[in-house]
Amino acid sequence: MTTPTLLVLDAEPLPRLGRLTGRARIEHADESTLAERLPHADVLLVWDFTSHAVRRAWPGEGPRPRWVHTASAGVDHLLCPELAASDTVVTNARGVFDGPIAEYVAGLVLAFAKDLPRTLALQRERTWLHRETRRVAGTRACVVGSGPIGRAVAGTLEALGVRTALVGRAARDGVHGPEDLDRLLARADWVVAAAPLTEQTRGMFDARRFGLMQPSAHFVNVGRGELVVEEALVGAVRERWIAGAALDVFTAEPLAAGSPLWELEGVVVSPHMSGDTVGWRDELAAQFVELYELWEAGRPLVNVVDKRRGYVPGH
Repeated sequence: MTTPTLLVLDAEPLPRLGRLTGRARIEHADESTLAERLPHADVLLVWDFTSHAVRRAWPGEGPRPRWVHTASAGVDHLLCPELAASDTVVTNARGVFDGPIAEYVAGLVLAFAKDLPRTLALQRERTWLHRETRRVAGTRACVVGSGPIGRAVAGTLEALGVRTALVGRAARDGVHGPEDLDRLLARADWVVAAAPLTEQTRGMFDARRFGLMQPSAHFVNVGRGELVVEEALVGAVRERWIAGAALDVFTAEPLAAGSPLWELEGVVVSPHMSGDTVGWRDELAAQFVELYELWEAGRPLVNVVDKRRGYVPGH
């Protein structure tokens, strides 16, 4: 039996794949060599999940990997029409980031409610200024995106006493459909974007949607930067249409030094780190090895992406 060729689109540090020694011929590529090596690979591991190289290098007709796995929840960086139309199976890292991102969102909600950014700023100024802060329990949240991350965020906020509404692609038990979104935005204290990037969700948070929100509301984006029209968000915060925002993802990353978001009062900027906790890379590598063992044994893979929809269906 021929040993399968596993091609890794590299990023530092490299994944720990020792369990596959002797079971896969592991080769490595970067953006400059990916197109040349793709036709000779049986499996592609997109370890550099910030790269768009797969979209540029995918061979279309002819030999190509039978399976592509990305070490990320989102797949928008690699899906192209040729890959979507092929019989290649695509899987993602669903399940690794849910809890960490939910904790991150909860931390931001608590920080805003308890005015922690201002407390830290006043401390740096050595200013003693007593204030009253908000209770989190009893407030309302609208979480947009009903996949594992959105559900984890909703569950964590509910544990804090936040009344949470979850919005998905279609209405079902416990999930509101898109037709309810505007109504829910208008009454939410916390709006959390956790949706995948698709043609339906791109730019969904625009000036009209920010205009629906309460002046006391805060917006948190842990989904994809392109869910948001950034100019509209800047305007909404400047004009006090909303109280503030916390952004972990952006249209272009890293965020440009000249972006007004860096210094905009009421905005918290973090460098796409909400799901990255100590040991997260090892979890991603271990998850891939488990998937490889399923593939090697001819068993059905889990975390299979619907390439037409752009995410893993079923929830």
